[in-house]
Amino acid sequence: MQALSPEGFIGRTWRKVRIFLEAIKFEHTIFALPFALMGVVYAADTGVSGRTLGWILVAMVSARTAAMAFNRIADRDVDALNPRTRNRALPAGLLTVQQMWTALAIAVAVFVYAAWQLNWLCFILSPVALAIILGYSYTKRFTPLSHYWLGLSLGIAPSATWIAIRGTLELPPIVLTLAVALWVAGFDILYSLQDYEFDKAHGLRSLPETLGKARAIWVSRLSHALCVALFALFGWMVGAGAIYYLGVAFAGAMLAYEQSLVAPEDLSKLDVAFFTMNGYVSIGMFVFSALDKIL
Repeated sequence: MQALSPEGFIGRTWRKVRIFLEAIKFEHTIFALPFALMGVVYAADTGVSGRTLGWILVAMVSARTAAMAFNRIADRDVDALNPRTRNRALPAGLLTVQQMWTALAIAVAVFVYAAWQLNWLCFILSPVALAIILGYSYTKRFTPLSHYWLGLSLGIAPSATWIAIRGTLELPPIVLTLAVALWVAGFDILYSLQDYEFDKAHGLRSLPETLGKARAIWVSRLSHALCVALFALFGWMVGAGAIYYLGVAFAGAMLAYEQSLVAPEDLSKLDVAFFTMNGYVSIGMFVFSALDKIL
């Protein structure tokens, strides 16, 4: 009975799981998953089996879990110094490094197995995908373009699902990957504004640290403008209809509003700009794409 009590084994395990999900920001899966499903929508001309879709979802979730777990391990010392991040699970002692390494190993194994279940090309490319998504965690040590590496880490999702469906990589998903990469880089530049002073003091690289806040914001705006243009180009390449382009217009409006919320000396609305607006962009693009394909 003790094991079943709130303070027993099950209760302690559940608390650790909740802490882990919070540590890896599991809810942020909403950013990449809709674009991965966009790849499914346009790659699967004659539909997709439940088995394939299921393994795609397993691969997506496990890959992101691995990336975030590794990021928390790699950044644990920096996180302990940063007032914004010192309450994260590892620096706060809520989880151990060994527990995070165990979760990372499980996530990597699940991802590679899911890739093997999809097709041979997915399996062959799985180490490349892992190198991209895990390698991001060290980029702030040596390049201010780390935002674009993060963008690529999320942006490969639609290309990956295209390969999972068709067993080959073509130009349209590469264009969509570039669009997503620019979208992510644009909002990550804005998000990094809050660490401007900390990055300066501790030798970490970002565009705000390198260019200054005002210029970095303009780079973010340019990235988002190019992102919208590439969304439109992808639609043209796959023969999308008017509903898809309504989605592109919607995404453009959300990104324009997001940019309007942030100024070099006013970051009070950064959380709304980062999570809410970008959630609308990703889900909106998927919904409009799905409707366009159906109708």
